[in-house]
Amino acid sequence: MRFVIVTGMSGAGKSSVLKMLEDNNYFCVDNLPVELIIKFAELTFENDTSKNVALGIDIRSGKGLDELDNVLKTLVEKSYNYEILFLDADDDVLIKRFKETRRAHPLTPEGRVDEGICNERKALKFLRNKANYIIDSSNLLIRELKMQVEEILLNNKEYNNLFVTILSFGFKNGIPTDADLIFDVRFLPNPYYVDDLKKKTGNDVEVREYVLRDGTGKIFLEKLHDMISFLIPNYIKEGKNQLVIGIGCTGGKHRSVTIANELYEKMKNYEKIGINIAHRDILR
Repeated sequence: MRFVIVTGMSGAGKSSVLKMLEDNNYFCVDNLPVELIIKFAELTFENDTSKNVALGIDIRSGKGLDELDNVLKTLVEKSYNYEILFLDADDDVLIKRFKETRRAHPLTPEGRVDEGICNERKALKFLRNKANYIIDSSNLLIRELKMQVEEILLNNKEYNNLFVTILSFGFKNGIPTDADLIFDVRFLPNPYYVDDLKKKTGNDVEVREYVLRDGTGKIFLEKLHDMISFLIPNYIKEGKNQLVIGIGCTGGKHRSVTIANELYEKMKNYEKIGINIAHRDILR
């Protein structure tokens, strides 16, 4: 049996994660009063149930959060093994989500959302520091969030709290503001100037073969992959949760898509990290 505490910033995806777990046969309880957690754990563990349990805790617990640290220590003393999954996101992303849903922040129902987020982050800092798993949902679609949760809590894969996004883009449309690393592949052969390839994309075999035809692209890929392989364990060591690798060409349809796809193929079977690929400008 797994006893998972799902927590994190309001708007980061906690409710979605609990729903996903419930759909996968977890017994889920959201917003249980902190003073009842020990009793709930006793009932769960003493009944020796084989069903996994997910307990949602967040800022709505109010003053009860002050006692949560002691509650968690008591669980350890009683040998009730638990895991903490913390959902996080950048402040600007959280603000945007609150505005889109027209919801008030639970800490500032009549005030500014950014103030509520700031206070919430301070209040939950101790939980984030205790977390076994941290998922940054800033750039994740629901299906991508689901994939990470499945890897951690359903497929029992080891996880180092790092999620990598390989993002193709076009420089003429602007550099992605969330990119940590940017690589310019405009030195590679450009299919845009070939009539039969102009309207195709890097997802098409003909474009891929054209971009990689002279061997330069393959050499670049090997060197890029080697560097990323070196960086990832060092990023993990430093506690980085999200890594966005930007691959850019002029328009974001041919060369960048090809190289992004090839890099993803090399990295998709990496263990202990989450990874996805996105093509920002492929439809422009």
